[in-house]
Amino acid sequence: MNTAERHRLIAQAVQETGTATVTELTGLTGASEMTIRRDLDHLAAQGVLERFRGGARTLLLRGDEPPFALRAHEGVDVKRRIAARVASLVADGETVLLDSGTTCLEVARLLHGRPVTVMPLSLQAIAVLGDAPEPTSLLVPGGRPRAGEGALIGPLTLASLSALRFDTAVLGCCGLTAADGMTAYDLDEASVKKAVIASARRVIVAADGTKLGRTAHAYVGPSSLVDVLVTDSGAPSDEIAALESGGTTLETV
Repeated sequence: MNTAERHRLIAQAVQETGTATVTELTGLTGASEMTIRRDLDHLAAQGVLERFRGGARTLLLRGDEPPFALRAHEGVDVKRRIAARVASLVADGETVLLDSGTTCLEVARLLHGRPVTVMPLSLQAIAVLGDAPEPTSLLVPGGRPRAGEGALIGPLTLASLSALRFDTAVLGCCGLTAADGMTAYDLDEASVKKAVIASARRVIVAADGTKLGRTAHAYVGPSSLVDVLVTDSGAPSDEIAALESGGTTLETV
């Protein structure tokens, strides 16, 4: 078990039970107590949990979004396959609006050096594309980074989006269902996603199968706004069928 897998397992265990001791986590992971203590210190610094003597307690409610730093190590292979398919759907010369999130960050890496114009909506993607050589053109929006996420939000971000029009928007989401549409964990991010959709001719949603059939509390819009959904083969078949019947084109990796 590598470090990323161990961190994911520890965070999941602490969230599900509320608290966990170093001894319990040692038995769960097979790592030494010294290693577990270092892991807990790292996860505490990321805001995933709170340390106490001999263990840790969760800071996340069951409906909360795990921090970006933790999600970045989850399902990496799937996210990269999804990102590769999304990048293949973007033609040279297009203007692209790129949402925040870990899957969209993988898309940013694949657009680096391509002859496209990109406006990323996260600090992480801006950093990836900041040194992109010609012919990539980078547009940087205004806004305030959401703490712990790097996603740009607020009136300056919304103003940047309203001033421009794009060929393609690549969106991430926290939940997508045919019945409840697209949803997000954060109200400010939901507002940005709505503005993204309004600014683009085509909307591509990049979401692994765990996001389908799930609903978060901040409503973005109906699923009919999604032109193309790129997901993996683990997505629930009934949800896929319902989304396709609503007019969304499915791309499965």
